[in-house]
Amino acid sequence: MSTVAKSSLALAFVLGFATTAYAVTGEFGNQCSWGLANQKHVQTDCTINSSYGGHTYCFGSQEAQTNFMKNPSSNLAKAEAFYKSERKG
Repeated sequence: MSTVAKSSLALAFVLGFATTAYAVTGEFGNQCSWGLANQKHVQTDCTINSSYGGHTYCFGSQEAQTNFMKNPSSNLAKAEAFYKSERKG
């Protein structure tokens, strides 16, 4: 294996570990909190997220995050109620 190939492989491993180290896990199984507040299931990778009350909440888009954070306590209550009702059924 050439030196360039070894260097490229080493860099790929480092970047992979760095990405994994910063992966975010949010509440509601990484579903979009704004979606849940509006009774919709939207799975996310949690790259767009906000912290509120010591918890991390994920969003499917920047717009969803902005809308949710306009009134986080009310939206969180709606999201929690919908999430819990869906898990019972």
